[in-house]
Amino acid sequence: MKQLYFFLLPLLLMGMTSLLKAQDRTSGKSFATRSEVLAVNGMVATNHPLATQIGLDILKKGGSAVDAAIAANAFLGLADPAMNGIGGDLFAVVWDAKTNKLYGLNASGRSPKGVTLAYFKEKGYARVPAMGPLSVTVPGCVDGWVELNKKFGKIPLDQILAPTIAYAKAGVPITQEVADLMIEPQLLSRIGLKDAGKFSNFKKQYMKNGAFPVKGDLYKNPELARTLEMISKKGRDGYYIGEVAQKIAAHIKQEGGFLSTDDLASHKSEWVDPVSTNYRGYDVWELPPNGQGISVLQILNILEGYDLAKVGFGSKEHIHYFTEAKKLAYEDLATYYGDPAFNAIPLPKLLSKEYAAGRRKLINDKQAGIYEPGLAIAGHTIYLTVADKDGNMVSLIQSNAAPFGSLEVPEGLGFVLHNRGSFYELTENHINAFAPGKRPFHTIIPAFITREGKPFMSFGLMGGDMQPQGHVQMVMNIIDFGMNLQEAGDAPRIYHEGTFARFGHVNDVGTLYLESGFPYETIRDLMLLGHKVSYAYGLFGGYQAIMRKAGVYYGASESRKDGQAAGY
Repeated sequence: MKQLYFFLLPLLLMGMTSLLKAQDRTSGKSFATRSEVLAVNGMVATNHPLATQIGLDILKKGGSAVDAAIAANAFLGLADPAMNGIGGDLFAVVWDAKTNKLYGLNASGRSPKGVTLAYFKEKGYARVPAMGPLSVTVPGCVDGWVELNKKFGKIPLDQILAPTIAYAKAGVPITQEVADLMIEPQLLSRIGLKDAGKFSNFKKQYMKNGAFPVKGDLYKNPELARTLEMISKKGRDGYYIGEVAQKIAAHIKQEGGFLSTDDLASHKSEWVDPVSTNYRGYDVWELPPNGQGISVLQILNILEGYDLAKVGFGSKEHIHYFTEAKKLAYEDLATYYGDPAFNAIPLPKLLSKEYAAGRRKLINDKQAGIYEPGLAIAGHTIYLTVADKDGNMVSLIQSNAAPFGSLEVPEGLGFVLHNRGSFYELTENHINAFAPGKRPFHTIIPAFITREGKPFMSFGLMGGDMQPQGHVQMVMNIIDFGMNLQEAGDAPRIYHEGTFARFGHVNDVGTLYLESGFPYETIRDLMLLGHKVSYAYGLFGGYQAIMRKAGVYYGASESRKDGQAAGY
């Protein structure tokens, strides 16, 4: 009897503990759905298990972290075509172990040079259409792959693209998440199913027999396989010069757009210096505009003035201060973030601690606020991260902008063109006003954290204007609240919208969406502060991350998606 007592006692104590605090079975932590993945030789974290396995195979064959990232990205363009592909843009941050340095790549494309703002005015457009040929800018993804491989690669592009080419010919089974996205009402309404002649190439490519594939269907794309084979043989020229470029330009012209073979041939990516702020001893890195990454740094600078560890995760103070800091930073984002080739962007001022301190003073501890810019002057994406045995790490994000982008599919190429051009403004003198050869405002942002000059964490969180909000929450979860890498991603998230002043100032506190998991007492207290609290599904993004500690890689993947982190 005594032996039975000692056997049952730990189980009884575990049961009592679970009544006090819901815990994960394996880690004992409160939000983790699973343990972190640990490995020494390499780590890959993507939103699709087969993409992760392809990345690992490339690492084991001697490829670099960058090579594996390109291979995984290429596969995702096949298996998750609404989200990304070679018709879209790309951004990356790379930690190079040889030089002990971070490198940034802006592989976003520019607007057609043969059209001006006056054209849109003459046609009576209030906004660039969200679908169709006018929304298409030069796709930068393939040039980004070539630049990354040239600078940091160890194996040639044909070996990197071979797994996706094989899958495109043989077929890949459609996952639940991919199938669910394809039948979302918003996407179906965009396509215009009642108009048989509209986007006919799109329907022929992705809707065999008039319907999207469902979970478990074997999806083949021999046209994409052929396009990737051309890129494998000719590199950049296999996309931007020759048959592919000619078919893209001819299709856009036929549909009434302006993207030309010259626009494609003259495109080039840009190597840029990532920018950072120090947050409680950690350097958090983002890419400079034309993306929204520096809003992450602005929010962190404001939040640094609060003792978040003391107030605790899920407290009214945590959520209130985060939301107010986000609103302040997004006012600046809408006003000052654009293509630096066309605008003088006051980065030093926006990122200064003094400026953050001044903005912080506008936050009322007892009331949700409405703000304006501080100076006198929605989206579908994949994110992945890879690390290799040599200590190199890459943070990469790639996107079609909206699901299936512009819905424009050039004949016989196997991919859809993005619609990032719909992000231009048609207002003269706006920071993001349309102009020939100009890069549009971008939402997709990769991130990185270093500590004392060494790599600490490569991470990202896709999802339109949720991305900066998600980046900040991951930083808070790990640095302020002491969560592990997986727990940080599994913890309930906050998403605020409704005050983003990109289309003009909004005199409202916006809507604060909270995932399930926050206590009702906190929600009630936030309402008393004047926040409009609501719930939502699918707005909270997708997270992948790799951390490096004492020579060991820790991997984590999004529990809300089909993703996987794996190492060897």
